Amino acid sequence: MNSETEGRRQVEAARTFPQFVRATAQAYGDDIAISLRREGSPDQDLSFRQVEARSALLAKGLIAQGVGKGTRIGFIFGNGPDFVVTLAAIARIGAIAVPISTLIKANELVRVVRQSDVSGLLVQRSLLGHDYVERVCDAIPELTGGGDPDLRIAAVPYLRWIASSGDGLPGAIRDIGQLIAAANSVSDELLRAVEAEVHPTDQMVEIYTSGSMALPKGVKHLHGPVIFRSRYIARMTGRGRGMEVPVTMPMFWVGGLGLLLLASWESGATSVCAEATTTNNLSAMGSVLRPEMLEMMESHKPYWGLGMSETFGPYSYGDVLRVPEYPLCSPLDHIADGFEVRVVGEGDRESADGDVGEIQVRGYPLAPGLHKVERESYYTADGYYRTGDLGFREGGRIIFVGRNGDMIKTNGSNVSPAEVEAEMQQLDRVEAAYVVGLPDPQRGQMVVAAVVSADEDALDFDRMQVELRGRLSGFKVPRAYVQIRRDEVPMLPSNKVARRQIEDMLGARLARPAR
Repeated sequence: MNSETEGRRQVEAARTFPQFVRATAQAYGDDIAISLRREGSPDQDLSFRQVEARSALLAKGLIAQGVGKGTRIGFIFGNGPDFVVTLAAIARIGAIAVPISTLIKANELVRVVRQSDVSGLLVQRSLLGHDYVERVCDAIPELTGGGDPDLRIAAVPYLRWIASSGDGLPGAIRDIGQLIAAANSVSDELLRAVEAEVHPTDQMVEIYTSGSMALPKGVKHLHGPVIFRSRYIARMTGRGRGMEVPVTMPMFWVGGLGLLLLASWESGATSVCAEATTTNNLSAMGSVLRPEMLEMMESHKPYWGLGMSETFGPYSYGDVLRVPEYPLCSPLDHIADGFEVRVVGEGDRESADGDVGEIQVRGYPLAPGLHKVERESYYTADGYYRTGDLGFREGGRIIFVGRNGDMIKTNGSNVSPAEVEAEMQQLDRVEAAYVVGLPDPQRGQMVVAAVVSADEDALDFDRMQVELRGRLSGFKVPRAYVQIRRDEVPMLPSNKVARRQIEDMLGARLARPAR
């Protein structure tokens, strides 16, 4: 058996990320694994062998830094070779990789760093004209006040170090070259010993996505299920060695990471990246798509159905792209390997055919939990995840009809109303803000806001828009505003705000349907 054949056998046998990285290097060798293509500049290409070698070097540097099993390491990188090497280096030594959105603004960044409990943070210096060291310093002002790189900051109590590259780094941020230099103190033997203690049941990655709470939620995924899902998606999409697969979605979210990068890596295909990425609208589960988009997608199979961060991508697919009466997504004709799906009503009892209920999912590839969230908050006693999606059975298929809850899905990205409201209510003269989503044929939902003025004088929404764009990722910023009086805020008998009534109010005033 030659080394390439043995390498492919090892790829198929891999159950952990260190096994996966070494096996793909042996199987695919000098084939290009990842290519960053920029107009007017040479391509940045790394072969599978180079990904293994460079990630081994960074992995040794992390070990020298004290990173070990379960250490939580955040990183901010755009799509490209550096993202791939960083992910591989962290995961292959049993640390937990926490990719952070490059769209993130300072206010959001400090929340994610604190919520995620990362002890180290690796930061790309710049991307598309944005200086991420500057953004980190805006998020954590203490970094500019002193030169000690051993961090002790109450606002981010678990963070101990940050590393980046380039000139003019603040004294509190280390040069990533120092990590690489420290790799000389770690032998190949020690690296292999560390990798041997990584198991399929160890956590590999944590995907941060907006939850229904004010803070983003961290979705945990284990080595074994990540490899399992990558293999399944590679098979379903017909990926093969030597193919070029455009990675058009950001790899810090599950669409770009699982559906594109890892499935291509598994099969020996080349992941082709650009610095700028689109949102998830081609794979958006539950978005209303324009007719021309549907026509384009007709030729692309499988017709993915529902999916989420918790299932590491789509867990269903349909025999048709859309059912005319319910065009939100493909019907759930088939369930992905490893998952079970049910539709339930009150008391988590199975719904009869035609009765709308919550779609719930369980199985080996499902996230085992959410960081800092009691399992009972999202999982049933028998292990099903409460997706918040609504649907009904129609014979052997399930039809998705909408979301149960307040989460807004715009251009394939999740927006937490509570997070946007928290930022809005810090603005001058804003007493209260209520953010909802209204149906939109281009975006799926449009983020809109009802705003109460503290002094009841007219608010300057143009100025508000500018300020919010400095505080929030662009897709989270409302696209329309309506000023309302305090006494117009609808309330439920429980003394909670009646959000459905706010949707109706905004839909009427903006001349758009609320549902």
